[in-house]
Amino acid sequence: MNDSKRKLREDIKMARENKLKGELKTHVRDMIILPDMIGLNIKVHNGKEFSQVNIKPEMTGHYLGEYAITNRRVQHGAPGVGASRSSLYVPLK
Repeated sequence: MNDSKRKLREDIKMARENKLKGELKTHVRDMIILPDMIGLNIKVHNGKEFSQVNIKPEMTGHYLGEYAITNRRVQHGAPGVGASRSSLYVPLK
């Protein structure tokens, strides 16, 4: 087990004993959820921000990263300046 996972395990142990100051944040997405994590709120980094994950019993055995989605739906705007004439066509719904 590497150092970042070991540190996360120590932080989880401290959170269980209510000795952890602040919130539990991590970049470790490949950590398997274990039974001693159930009931904790862990903020997992998704590449841009931290998304809060509330650990439930049915999540045991899965990875933390499965619950912090890394991509979003793309919403394109109107065509910009210099766009071709064909891209100005916007179909009606």
